[in-house]
Amino acid sequence: MLLSDVKKSLEGLSSISFRLPSGEQIPVHFHVTEIGEITRHFIDCGGVVRTEKIINFQLWEANDFDHRLGAKKLLDIISLSESKLGIQDAEVEVEYQMDTIGRFGLEFSNGEFHLLSMQTNCLAADKCGIPPEKLKTNLKDLTASKSSSCCTPGG
Repeated sequence: MLLSDVKKSLEGLSSISFRLPSGEQIPVHFHVTEIGEITRHFIDCGGVVRTEKIINFQLWEANDFDHRLGAKKLLDIISLSESKLGIQDAEVEVEYQMDTIGRFGLEFSNGEFHLLSMQTNCLAADKCGIPPEKLKTNLKDLTASKSSSCCTPGG
């Protein structure tokens, strides 16, 4: 989800809620403690130099159970981060404390934000010898063509 999509989703909302991939709601007294731009400059296992930029939101909860972050206040924080940090429109990722700091993608549906599980992947599978995943088919699910009699039982 792009930052511009987050801002559009916040327009008209009075309250904000986030759900973990498990469906569990993040407690409503959460804080957004950071908004920033993270740049990763790296080389993949195939030797390709890459640069990725994301917008990072860090969600945090404290023991101030009466705290509520409204949509307008979050829009103000986003606007301040854009003007002070020069943040451009990019994909938003969310950090949230679990057993360790969890890193999630983000989508908006049914009036709330959903944190999405992310997966690691090889970016140069064609260069590091990983064979393509083979499609597994059960032999019982195969059917022979009516026009073919070669090697077909009863044909």
